[in-house]
Amino acid sequence: MNYQNIITIEPGKRGGKPCIRGMRITVYDVLEYLASGMTQQEVLADFPYLTEEDILACLAYAADREKRLMVVEA
Repeated sequence: MNYQNIITIEPGKRGGKPCIRGMRITVYDVLEYLASGMTQQEVLADFPYLTEEDILACLAYAADREKRLMVVEA
């Protein structure tokens, strides 16, 4: 999944946290909803401006970031 065109970081928006397509919903927000037990379909129903690709981009971004952190720690 190529998330670079979906996940955006703007210094003045949400404190520079990674957001979805320049909107005010962050990667963390989506991951927190999924971790709390919401399904992808529930997230999409609650936030109709999101797409399945947005959710997959959040997961890919988190996985990539985790992988980079593990390399730094090694």
